[in-house]
Amino acid sequence: MAQLPSAQRVYEETKEQILSGELPGGTLLSENEVARRLQVSRTPAREAFVRLEAEGLLSLQPRRGAVVVPVPVTEAVDVLEVREALEVGAVRRLARRAERSRLLASAHAELQAQGVHVKARDLEAFAVSDHAFHRAIVDAAGNAVASYLYATLGDRQRRMTAQAIGADLHRLGDLRTQHQGLLRRAEAGQVDSFASELRAHFEVTHRVLLPGL
Repeated sequence: MAQLPSAQRVYEETKEQILSGELPGGTLLSENEVARRLQVSRTPAREAFVRLEAEGLLSLQPRRGAVVVPVPVTEAVDVLEVREALEVGAVRRLARRAERSRLLASAHAELQAQGVHVKARDLEAFAVSDHAFHRAIVDAAGNAVASYLYATLGDRQRRMTAQAIGADLHRLGDLRTQHQGLLRRAEAGQVDSFASELRAHFEVTHRVLLPGL
């Protein structure tokens, strides 16, 4: 299997550390340190940093390196508004379908996986599954455009979840319980109740990120 180009490897590994919360907002990164750790020269490290800055994940600091950019409050609000519209719209569409349980099988599978992640206190895996669970509800409705749009939120959603939970890992079990409630509402076709519970779920999950939510 061919080895990734050095700049691509630095980019992918650093981005994953940011999305997973291993490198939280405000962390100062040094090109020299990253290059040394990944056994590459400074040039690919610099190229990767420039690329991550273009994506809004790093802020380059002259003669200092780069700082991990925290999730902006305005971006977090925008993401949650889009998610709410897509998920409630999906459940409204699902309510007209008789085979909801079958269509939501993937969401059930993610709930099972989350039980394992909760026991392992694995925030990174839970954040990935969190997006997959909510996306499964949107996918179940069969709106290809909505599914495409929701998929594009994956990186932002993972990072927001990791940043919101932080070291408070006991909250993972609470979030899974809320997911169970959301899935029950979706299966029952209870659109208004789903919308209310989803809003409450967002408020609880992201209260640290958005204290004024």
